[in-house]
Amino acid sequence: MSDFPGWHGTTIIGVRKGGQVVVAGDGQVSLGDTVIKSTARKVRRISPGGYDVVAGFAGSTADAFTLLERLESKLEATPGQLQRASVELAKDWRTDKYLQKLEAMLIVTDGSQLYVITGAGDVLEPEHDVAAIGSGGNYALAAARGMIESDRSAEQIARDAMAIASDICVYTNGNLTVETISA
Repeated sequence: MSDFPGWHGTTIIGVRKGGQVVVAGDGQVSLGDTVIKSTARKVRRISPGGYDVVAGFAGSTADAFTLLERLESKLEATPGQLQRASVELAKDWRTDKYLQKLEAMLIVTDGSQLYVITGAGDVLEPEHDVAAIGSGGNYALAAARGMIESDRSAEQIARDAMAIASDICVYTNGNLTVETISA
């Protein structure tokens, strides 16, 4: 197993502007220098307790689905309270021996709040209304921050930033899943 080249892939971005939040993610999953799949769907809309939440994930797919299920259960226990559910998930992730081994990150939004949740116990609200994770996350983040003051909509910024990231990062492609949610 020490020769395993590791899974790479995915860029997820969240952009908040003009009363909307857009979460966009590419579809690439790579193993070493080989593209295993180019159309994975890593951005999802969930509606626990009747409240819509959009989540995007980077990292191991099985780990991310485990975290999404946990987030859903936290949201069902605290309907409409994304911040509380996110903090509870981060606390569990940080302290539970099983969850500590999970290798993924999440961007979540309910249309007004936007968070990055990490396995280090972080629930981060991004500055400048842009969050990005994954292999090409820093490229997409820089591109979106450069466009946030323009006349572009949140969706156009997300799409343009993902296009820039896919031109730079070999682990990011242009097969996008885009979800929009309003406050």
